[in-house]
Amino acid sequence: MSHPVYPNLFSPIDLGFTQLKNRVLMGSMHTGLEEADNGFERMAAYFSERARGGVGMIITGGIAPNLEATTSGAHLVSRSQARQHKEVTDAVHDVDADIKICMQILHQGALSKNENLVAPSAVKSRISRMTPNALDEAGIQKQLDDFVNCAQMAKLAGYDGVEVIGSAGYLLSTFLVKKTNLREDQWGGSYENRMRFPLEVIKRIRAAVGEHFILIFRISAMDMLDDGMSWDEVVRLAKEMEKAGVTIISTHFCWHEARVPTVATMVPRAAFAGVTGRLRKELSVPVITSNRINTPEVAEQVLRDGDADLISMARPMLADPEFVVKAFEGRENEINTCIACNQACLDHTFGRKQGVTCLVNPRACHETLLKYSPAAQSKHIAVIGAGPAGLAYCTVASQRGHQVTLYDGAAQIGGQFNLAKRIPGKEEFYETLRYYDTMLKLGNVEVHLNTWVDKALLENKSFDEIIIATGISPRIPDIVGINHPKVLSYLDVIEGAVEVGKRVAIIGAGGIGFDVAELISHKGISPAMDKEVFAREWGIDFENHPRGGVTGVQPIFERAEREIYLLQRKDSPVGRGLGLTTGWAHRISLIKRDVKMLNAVTYQHIDDHGLHILVNNDAHLLEVDTVIICAGQKSNRSLFDELESAGLNVKLAGGAFRAAELDAKAAINQASYLAAAV
Repeated sequence: MSHPVYPNLFSPIDLGFTQLKNRVLMGSMHTGLEEADNGFERMAAYFSERARGGVGMIITGGIAPNLEATTSGAHLVSRSQARQHKEVTDAVHDVDADIKICMQILHQGALSKNENLVAPSAVKSRISRMTPNALDEAGIQKQLDDFVNCAQMAKLAGYDGVEVIGSAGYLLSTFLVKKTNLREDQWGGSYENRMRFPLEVIKRIRAAVGEHFILIFRISAMDMLDDGMSWDEVVRLAKEMEKAGVTIISTHFCWHEARVPTVATMVPRAAFAGVTGRLRKELSVPVITSNRINTPEVAEQVLRDGDADLISMARPMLADPEFVVKAFEGRENEINTCIACNQACLDHTFGRKQGVTCLVNPRACHETLLKYSPAAQSKHIAVIGAGPAGLAYCTVASQRGHQVTLYDGAAQIGGQFNLAKRIPGKEEFYETLRYYDTMLKLGNVEVHLNTWVDKALLENKSFDEIIIATGISPRIPDIVGINHPKVLSYLDVIEGAVEVGKRVAIIGAGGIGFDVAELISHKGISPAMDKEVFAREWGIDFENHPRGGVTGVQPIFERAEREIYLLQRKDSPVGRGLGLTTGWAHRISLIKRDVKMLNAVTYQHIDDHGLHILVNNDAHLLEVDTVIICAGQKSNRSLFDELESAGLNVKLAGGAFRAAELDAKAAINQASYLAAAV
């Protein structure tokens, strides 16, 4: 029976020897659970929760076929390790035997951070500190044997299939591209020879595991490299993979070292699906597309347009494990949408931080640690402040059965999220506010906006507990002339309450400073809202698909109509503290708009002439007509101190607990744990 709203998304797909019950798969994402204490128990809980949420197929994070292939240590080479993995596969199949779980085989090649790393040639990646060891013939045969063994162990562990990743700058993709494959033997030179290694991997795996085992190859459909793979090479490789016995082709976009954002929030939704669609027309096996598909409506449209057979969503399944069942049941407003911030997932992965999770869902990867169990006793709780921390607390506490009353002095919920949503490229925060508004209603939270709270009001209500989530306020630096009329607060600038001049200095180059610079330097439509603008700014030719999609294409950014200086006291490079996987893109976009970035700045004074500064002890006058202060925050906790002194049962949450630069990740995380314990 066809689904009335998402007929394509919820139609099964026949793979010949088996079928998937719908077109949604949870894409591969390394979480760190593979190496954590009790990691397999935690992975079992993590994946089984997504299985209960209704996905048709799950692909795990990358597991290496040998030790030289990995940075993290996660590898599968033995029967004893396979028995550990069986805890994961059994957990998924116990939920629903029709849900498939495949293990990704990831050989990091030149991106592996260990002294034994290998590659086709001794060519160092731009983003690596280490030069790989060039494989000799015996080494190549060893790697092929290890791929086969890993796939066999995955089958023994109960996986329904494997995905072999042949993209992103990992081992298989470096055989395919001339600049990383300098060999002159049968494994290099002509494209036929450069294809040989990845094709041999697939052929040997298929021969070893038999016909009734899902075999996915992840291909760089557009690698975003100068002199990368041509379109004809992509198509030829995909067709050869089909002949070699793959069940499914999964399209991937961008090597990690490429200078084009593909997963950041500034990327339009489904920006790359059209590339998958062109490749799909060349093949008879099903094709997966991915990247910035975060709502059921977008996924359905991609399928309706014929751009894919299957939709891969990795981060959206972190954000909401019930994404699929909510869409199926018509509860789309309850979906906790991935905003592509990368702050708690990819930034943690590539920064090698323990504890990958999700900014909007701290339970992700922590299902055995952060539990929202029904409350033993329902309490009447007041939450003061409807920013990220207050909203998270209300959602969790009401879900657990507590009676919650929310107060905020503003006219709308959201707090600092209402600033973030105004920044070009960060429009996804509207989705988070939609989600929280829905959850407040479902949780029967009593909401009082435009309401300033004092001790008397709270004492009269006799609350069992009071949560102060009043957030932060801007810190005013001690600079002579700070009260000059040309000095503005970032709050007023982002809210559009003041007029910004043509020559601007921004004091403070953290995340807020960068957001303000983006806002005031930007004109026209946000690239996140328009694929053509995005392609123009980052030099992508989707129509003609030159080598890598970018070769010979000049990025064109609209230059700012203002003269803008972005300043910081630290002597480190401006923007170093931004997110690992997105910060570089924000820096590039501002530089391309002629925003001037200065570090090691000492602020002397502000007067009618402008901002007087020292840069490395050299005096400069910036003849600006506007100075915007983005110099940090301080906690708003005066109400807490008053209530605590009066003996009330009161706790701090979010920025009021610890001031940090609009740190929604920390605020939501801390508030969620607090609400889970009440």
